[in-house]
Amino acid sequence: MTVSAVNWEPFLTCAVTGAGDTLAKHPDLPVTPEQVATAAIEAAKAGAAIVHIHVREPETGKGSRKPEYFREVVERIRDSKVDVVINLTTGMGGDMIVGADGANDTPAPGGDFVGPMERLIHVAELLPDICSLDCGSMNFDDDSTLYIMPPSYLRISAKRIKELGVKPELEVFDLGHIELAKRLITEGLIDAPALFQICLGLTYGAPATPEAMQTMRDHLPAGSHWSGFAISRMEMPMVAQAMLMGGNLRVGLEDNLFLERGVLASNADLVTRAKEIVERLGGRLASAEEARDRLLR
Repeated sequence: MTVSAVNWEPFLTCAVTGAGDTLAKHPDLPVTPEQVATAAIEAAKAGAAIVHIHVREPETGKGSRKPEYFREVVERIRDSKVDVVINLTTGMGGDMIVGADGANDTPAPGGDFVGPMERLIHVAELLPDICSLDCGSMNFDDDSTLYIMPPSYLRISAKRIKELGVKPELEVFDLGHIELAKRLITEGLIDAPALFQICLGLTYGAPATPEAMQTMRDHLPAGSHWSGFAISRMEMPMVAQAMLMGGNLRVGLEDNLFLERGVLASNADLVTRAKEIVERLGGRLASAEEARDRLLR
């Protein structure tokens, strides 16, 4: 059921940099820990209640999972005294490139595939408010790259995250991921009400359409917190769609590099544009404290 946007107060997540090969497309993409932290702080000041953090290798711009980079970003944000909920990715370490000759040359060079506990080292060290948890495997491009998260890995990850006292954000890219997340909730590995992030428009995941967002929303467990986003040019249309459906929101340079055609954005620009959409629809963005009250207390 679609709810009225009037008086709805969604929280907004800013996904600051991601790990994709986007540096060549955006000369001001945050790369170093200092740049990522600065962009996160600017996004929070613009209205983001939550910042979703990836880190990159400063010399190359490629995605990284080094705990020392995460530590610098988190310490800089915390030292700034800006009130924002910190959400660290755990998606790094799941990429496998499949060779042309099956088991004989798989995994092929160029991937980054490690076990579930190694993907959580930085979370265990830094204890953020939230960490992402990808709820299944998927074809990640149009060639030979797979993201690997089998049910056995997901159970190990969910159990460890619960032990750490961190709130998992369940990233779901199709209906099967939702069904797997439901199973983990039933098994007691994830506490209800769970937090879901509906991810649309990625290669061979659910498409960036209103119908897909509503279908996935309708399959979530009753009472769940949920947020939704789409990548690229569908980012802002899906901000409006999630708002109209009573969901929470996500924007950021991880998902989209442009404010409008031909105009590169900053994270703060994207947050500001999303805030304008929310306010024009009759709502307002929730603060970090309000998001914390809903999700963590």
